[in-house]
Amino acid sequence: MTPAPSPTASSTPADDDLTGDLALALRLADAADAASMSRFDAPDLDVSTKADATHVTEADLATERAMRAILSSERPGDGVFGEEFGRSGSSSRQWILDPIDGTANYLKGIPMWATLIALAVDGVPRVGVVSQPAIGRRWWAATGHGAWTSEAGATRRIRVSGVDEVARASASFQSIAQWDESGHLDALLRLSRAVWRDRGYGDAWPYMLLAEGRLEFVAEFGVKEYDIASHVPIIAEAGGRLTSFDGDDAIDTLSALATNGVLHDDFLRLLHPPQDVS
Repeated sequence: MTPAPSPTASSTPADDDLTGDLALALRLADAADAASMSRFDAPDLDVSTKADATHVTEADLATERAMRAILSSERPGDGVFGEEFGRSGSSSRQWILDPIDGTANYLKGIPMWATLIALAVDGVPRVGVVSQPAIGRRWWAATGHGAWTSEAGATRRIRVSGVDEVARASASFQSIAQWDESGHLDALLRLSRAVWRDRGYGDAWPYMLLAEGRLEFVAEFGVKEYDIASHVPIIAEAGGRLTSFDGDDAIDTLSALATNGVLHDDFLRLLHPPQDVS
């Protein structure tokens, strides 16, 4: 069965061949895994605070440097946008990197963190890799190549679920505080009352659970492009859909809403009910 396209990932024609780019992205993930795992749970890990009050570790910096070094050598004409070192280059092809998504978990020795790698062409993510080396998992996709995961040396193709009723859906909402701070606590309460099950899984993992067919809904706020770009082709190639919280097909709106596709419009209606004018 051919995966249903996502408007976010399919609004412009795909490159003729992304095979080489996907292979490079997987090698970037190998280099990132080596750099990040070498300092994971280290008792002397160097941690500092950025201007936005979030944490950054020596591993965040080393991991992004490792990926940038490879890109500088093998794709010198491509642009790069990384969480730690910003933007470089002005090509229509841009690599988007989050060296450690879930730094708060990383610095506490909690294994639920990931390296996120994407290649965007003309602003649309075409290649995505999510690597969680501390639990031995990796997910990847390229437009037209399907979505895949590996675990314990075994590789398999993944697909979103076919659940077609909100009442039977399982949802991840990231955190109550995040929805409250964004002014959407009432929407979260509606969501939790409407679905079968809700849990506050965090960071990249719930998006990958959705792509595997284990969840039907994931949403969060305050996300940057490097937080979600890698997820777009993976979810699209698995048959799902990722938009902003308001339904816009963009990755720079500071919000994300991912579903199995079948329920996307239903969830948007649930979260944004018509105003009562009576």
